[in-house]
Amino acid sequence: MQPYQTQYADNVREIAALRSPAVAGLGFEEWYARRKEASARIDALRKENIALLEEHLFPLLDDLHNAGEESIRELEEFASVLMDWTTNLDCGIYVLIHDSLLSLYRFRRDRDRIIKELYLLGMGLYYQRRRVLGIREDRTAAMAFENEMVFTEAGAYLKFFEEIESEETRGYIIRSLANIGICARGLKKRVAVAGRVLKICRDDYYRSLAPNLPWDVFLRRTNQQMSSCRAVFSKGDLSTEELAAVLESCHTVFQPESGTETPNIRWLWPYYEMEYSCGFVDLETTLDRMETLIERYPADVRDMSGLYGNVQLPVYYGRLLRENPGVRSRSRRMEFLVRAYGKMLHILRTQPTEQVDDFFSYLITLVASDYFETEGVPSYRETARELLERFGGLMYLRARRVGAVLQLLCGAILKDDPGFFDDIPFLAAIRDPGEKAATLDEYAMECGLFHDFGLIKMNFEQLQHTRNLLESEFLMYQLHTVSGRDDLKARASTERFADVALGHHAWYNGAGGYPEHYVRTDSAYRQMTDTVAAAVFLCDSYRGSMSEAAGELIRGEGTRFSPLVTAYLADEGLLRALDSALSADDMADYAALYKSLSGRTE
Repeated sequence: MQPYQTQYADNVREIAALRSPAVAGLGFEEWYARRKEASARIDALRKENIALLEEHLFPLLDDLHNAGEESIRELEEFASVLMDWTTNLDCGIYVLIHDSLLSLYRFRRDRDRIIKELYLLGMGLYYQRRRVLGIREDRTAAMAFENEMVFTEAGAYLKFFEEIESEETRGYIIRSLANIGICARGLKKRVAVAGRVLKICRDDYYRSLAPNLPWDVFLRRTNQQMSSCRAVFSKGDLSTEELAAVLESCHTVFQPESGTETPNIRWLWPYYEMEYSCGFVDLETTLDRMETLIERYPADVRDMSGLYGNVQLPVYYGRLLRENPGVRSRSRRMEFLVRAYGKMLHILRTQPTEQVDDFFSYLITLVASDYFETEGVPSYRETARELLERFGGLMYLRARRVGAVLQLLCGAILKDDPGFFDDIPFLAAIRDPGEKAATLDEYAMECGLFHDFGLIKMNFEQLQHTRNLLESEFLMYQLHTVSGRDDLKARASTERFADVALGHHAWYNGAGGYPEHYVRTDSAYRQMTDTVAAAVFLCDSYRGSMSEAAGELIRGEGTRFSPLVTAYLADEGLLRALDSALSADDMADYAALYKSLSGRTE
């Protein structure tokens, strides 16, 4: 690789290591000093990365048609280092490189390279879309469709399978055909895709044309993909032949495990789930089986199977209890859920941050999306806060600062207009002024903490520490508003923060910002959302002078910001208090984080 490429990759690795907030037995002062040093180093590395991209990579991509083969080979190697399907250092730059290479080979009419680049680009888009897992499908459909079309184009070259000479290229065609299924919307379509690929992989014609391809591997993985469609058994919209195909794949996947003493839990549970979906076994038997699998793994088993059993399966267990209220009347089921969730949360609290890899990030997403808030388990509010503290990093510290600014703004507003926030039912119900002020103060801090909660599932912080967001990434980033709203609104303990999460980037007059579907006047929380929007802007734009930041905010009065909120920034006393809050060092915020981390890792 070129020196700038090696340097960029090394910088990204160092940033990932520096982001770890692990306490590791350190006293607060030493830990705080290390975190500040790490933060400064991350800032320096980020600036260097931006310069490396702007000075070297982007000009090369802009003039790629004139690049020599050696430069292209180095570029391909650079992309492979940035995304190796495990560490995934920088998926966005990987996608950018392969999108550019695809354009180059289209221009050159190099069919083999076009097919390869379509496959590699499709894989990059798939891993990039993992940032939006857990977000409603209708919000991410365009991204999935783009990904599906890339794989579909590569798979369409099957009609030229005989005349294509390269077995490697033929392999990319088969793999692309199978990968249409990981992008397709709807289980029925996924079943059809997997069924077609299974036929191709068993066909002697295709096997004879490319005898050295790993056909048995293709078959095994396609059967695994087909078995993941087992939810169709309860949908009732498939033909007998389609249902039989899914059932056959479930048996095929499980068969190698059936003779072992301890079958792999990642294939044993899907087999059990298939039997339940088919009606072969009842819910009680399925819950018994799940409990046995969950109890198999002690909390200190943290390999992939252990994490599957200790985190993923408890989430599924909670889902079954949520979807089947009748079984919740059996106290032993709820007692088991409490134990299983306790073990799950212990693992989340104590997982070494250096071991938070792609799979563990997925588990965080799963817990945030599918946590069952019920009697006896920690509230979603408490759990969400722990996720922010443990995995939010600097996002959590920034959220605390937004909360502190919000407390000052809300305090000034309430003092002048005690009924300002009375559209919010729980505040309107409080008659005692002192109690109301204290409740609003706590609510303001929590609104600050949870306003960006949607980002906890999207793992954007390391990316933002690495470089500026690309346009496609920013479109994903914007979805943190709907992601946060959906998760917070679904639970009683956090419902009051949902509209704030949705609307804090939307403009007061609806003419700008995002998301477009936020309608301010429909929300009982609109006054708080308006105030959060102002607090976020002040925190982001403050550069040592509150009067300048406030002046910039006031210039958006009536358009971007509520005039009812900006009016309070004429208060010199409030400006001084805000200036003091934002100019103070962040030791108090770090101390709160340290206390939380050290208390939960002992």
